[in-house]
Amino acid sequence: MKNVRRILLVIVVVVVVTIIYQYPKLNIISGYAAKNMASSVFIANRTASSITENDNNVPLIKLANSQIDQEQQQVSSSVFGLMERKAIYMDGLGCVLINETYDSNKPNLKPKRTKKVNNLPFPFGNMGVKDSIFENVDYELLHQAMDNVFSDQETEKTRTVLIVYKDHIIGEKYLNGFNKNTQILGWSMTKSVLATLYGILQHQGKINVDKAVPIDEWKHDERSAITLNNLLRMQSGLAWDEDYTAISDVTRMLFLDADMTQSQLHKKPIAEPKAIWNYSSGTSNLLSGVLRKQFKTHQEYLDFPYTSLIDKIGMHSMLLESDMEGNFVGSSYGWANTRDWAKFGLLYLHKGNWNGKQLFSPTWVDYVSKPTYDSEGKFGAHFWLNAFGRYPDVPKDLFFADGYQGQYVFIIPSKDLVVVRTGLTQGTEFDINGFIRDVIASIH
Repeated sequence: MKNVRRILLVIVVVVVVTIIYQYPKLNIISGYAAKNMASSVFIANRTASSITENDNNVPLIKLANSQIDQEQQQVSSSVFGLMERKAIYMDGLGCVLINETYDSNKPNLKPKRTKKVNNLPFPFGNMGVKDSIFENVDYELLHQAMDNVFSDQETEKTRTVLIVYKDHIIGEKYLNGFNKNTQILGWSMTKSVLATLYGILQHQGKINVDKAVPIDEWKHDERSAITLNNLLRMQSGLAWDEDYTAISDVTRMLFLDADMTQSQLHKKPIAEPKAIWNYSSGTSNLLSGVLRKQFKTHQEYLDFPYTSLIDKIGMHSMLLESDMEGNFVGSSYGWANTRDWAKFGLLYLHKGNWNGKQLFSPTWVDYVSKPTYDSEGKFGAHFWLNAFGRYPDVPKDLFFADGYQGQYVFIIPSKDLVVVRTGLTQGTEFDINGFIRDVIASIH
């Protein structure tokens, strides 16, 4: 009996110490848990148990307990009953963390969607896929490459893979619980979608990315020299801390701020524009705010990504979530099924041309895939690169959208390939070089 009491006492002490040590983070922990649970349930239609056991089963976040209200379409999360946060679903806008200032009676505008159905196969239509066999594709090797990245669910945790060659799906595989209709959170792949909107505006002659950013607060200080190009290349010279393990600029923005476009806007310079490269999700959300100012009304801003890009190329599963103030969270919160993420890659493979319609200039592809100074050849303009051969067995013309926990849309122009991989791991736990190398090796 004494041993049981000692064990219980130790557990209580550990819990109390953990709460005291982590208390400042509880607001963010609860916020992450509520937001991720709400979006995964109400957007992706996944089960709460799957999200608890997998997506939210990570250090600190797993301390949170989430309660789902299906009728009200909201989730409340807290850590041992402390720091409760609530995320609600809003039609057309996704799920948003709310605070005490939220007015449930305030009407919310939502994007106007146009979802056309035609009799064309993927990627230009909705009538299934082309039943094609390429003589130069070794399908046994291709399937082995896909099987390899699903083989270790303890470490690699791959969820979906899609391989498109010459506009044909030649490989597609899903983890149990996921299918071709399951919407996947792209995290920072959303940054590449946001950048594309600027490419479209530039093609339309409505902006010039080499011009100074039109922000009134910057007009009379050293920030007046910052251009849209500097922001797209993460070269603004403004201070920013992109640390997801601490209370930092990025975690405050994503889980505490009602208006996420403001965080980077008020930062002071630590260097001149172009002098350094500093990855910043705050910069992407600042760009979302600048984008909003290009339109006369909020409705026009909400409609633009869909009418000019998303619905135009048939990415009908895609949803861009907003913050409390109705700004698209361009840094992180874009959802789409795996086939629709592939369509985004194909748009770039075809240099902005979608079934005969030019959405952005071919030179925009050259622009986003040009290495940014001080990024070691890894970063272009809101896209990641292999320009300096960081993946030695993969063509150097590879460029890609890259999101937290290993969401990828790989574009390889020299091989006429687009490869999508989604999952819950990245970095050394997922071998990008080996996977893309093996896929390419299957095509002769």
